[in-house]
Amino acid sequence: MEIELQTTFETLRIDRPDESVMRVTLCRPESSNAINTQMGRDLVAFFEQFALSPHGQRVLILTGAGEKAFCAGGDLKERKGMTDAQWLSQHAIFERMVRALIDCPVPVIGAINGAAYGGGCEIAATCDFLYAAEHARFALTEVTLGIMPGGGGTQTLPRALGERRAKELILSGLPFSAQEAQRWGLVNEVVPGAELNDRVMQIALRVAANAPISVRQAKQAIHRGLQMSLADGLAFEVEAYNRMVPTQDRLEGVLAFNEKRKPVFKGV
Repeated sequence: MEIELQTTFETLRIDRPDESVMRVTLCRPESSNAINTQMGRDLVAFFEQFALSPHGQRVLILTGAGEKAFCAGGDLKERKGMTDAQWLSQHAIFERMVRALIDCPVPVIGAINGAAYGGGCEIAATCDFLYAAEHARFALTEVTLGIMPGGGGTQTLPRALGERRAKELILSGLPFSAQEAQRWGLVNEVVPGAELNDRVMQIALRVAANAPISVRQAKQAIHRGLQMSLADGLAFEVEAYNRMVPTQDRLEGVLAFNEKRKPVFKGV
């Protein structure tokens, strides 16, 4: 018996713009959607649900409330006066949050609607791919505060941008534009802010129309394969591919092609 998906959270707004697409909005607009302890807990609770079941969702969209900021990073007002033990306890939640986002089997598309600084940039980098508003800006500013990226930034940014560009941005703390992020490989597409939600929904619906088991297996093969040798990655790909062979969706896809109609995939 499948457990009901939890969709009510203190710091997140969850809605379904389509039956197969769920949108997660970071919702602390009074703080530029900065990550506090509660938001960390909420993101863990939401995304870890999908480790057990896709809950009928084929695509997740991650964005921020308002037009100013996607996420301003860690909430430094909450962190003011924290003891070392309190800081480390909070960071343990953020570490689990990053893993929940990266390990989510359902594709996660980032809709970066404004500034993505510090931990906000790191959250963006956990998404499978990103579309950004043309006014969005990015930065990893942790070294200017006496810390360093601890939400995956030293690992996800080099994988997206290359080692030298990532070192330049992380060691300097320099901000960069959405256009630069696209040119360097972090962002897939830059669009006017007013068009961002519609453009992201277009690609989300296209992904959602495909066979959901195939999409999840392909996502896993790409992500895990990049952490292996080529030979091991090829072997992993074959194992992921073999998961498709006994599915009804594989039969439906071939049948629909031969009948010259659009396939109806059911995820079985």
